[in-house]
Amino acid sequence: MARAARLLALAAERAAGPGLAPVPVPGLGPGCARLVLLPPARGARLGPRGAQGEPAEGAGRGRWRQEPRPAEWSEAVAAAAGALQAGGLVAVPTDTVYGVACLAQDSAAVRSIYSLKGRNGAKPLAICLGDVERLYRYCHVNVPEELLQDLLPGPVTLVLERSEELNKDLNPFTSLVGVRIPDHPFMRDLARACPGPLALTSANISSQGSTLTVLEFQDLWPQLSLVVDGGPIGDIQSPECRLGSTVVDLSVSGKFSIIRPGCALAATVEILKKKYGLEPESS
Repeated sequence: MARAARLLALAAERAAGPGLAPVPVPGLGPGCARLVLLPPARGARLGPRGAQGEPAEGAGRGRWRQEPRPAEWSEAVAAAAGALQAGGLVAVPTDTVYGVACLAQDSAAVRSIYSLKGRNGAKPLAICLGDVERLYRYCHVNVPEELLQDLLPGPVTLVLERSEELNKDLNPFTSLVGVRIPDHPFMRDLARACPGPLALTSANISSQGSTLTVLEFQDLWPQLSLVVDGGPIGDIQSPECRLGSTVVDLSVSGKFSIIRPGCALAATVEILKKKYGLEPESS
């Protein structure tokens, strides 16, 4: 209760002014765990492109136009990148739900994410990158780059063949890996600030609902090194805002397979079928 009250007080302070000094939260994580309040992002959303190049309907919240970041933003990115490079787990806002990230190439940190969530060891983790260009280092890509650019950044996870560059302890039971480039400026800046890909999963105990505010996963705080509070993600009263990304397998040439419908199913299928002529794998 005290921790929840402390967070509410910090949120009120943020509403009153733009300060962003990392705030120690008693009992939040081992050692120097902190809460960072992220200032509002500047810029406008740009809708994802549909099959004919026009904004696609139902494809999530749209894309962010690049805008200059306030100094406090850079401080938040640096704090999160430092915690990750020290082997920690960091709670982060994305374009769909809150997530927990670690360095994908850090085997101990990957094991910590599974422990944190009580996650089945046979369930894979996605990787998170800042730009499409970096995807080619960690995946074998068999689709046009234009297709990647049409879907990413966005609320979509693309499943591809993994390359030898990826940590062998990350999803060792499969030759595939899911790739996220969230349409969220903080996540893209954070991924760019790190030396390798992030491992990214939702900020919740496995089998429980996804989270849209930091208060909704406060039971996880003691095991986190840093919590980045970007405010509520979408309408917290809407079940549709908790669907997570659409997960689509593109590992078979000329085919696609929907693994999870998620929040951008209609627009994703439209692009894959109408613009690129891919067929559902079941057919």
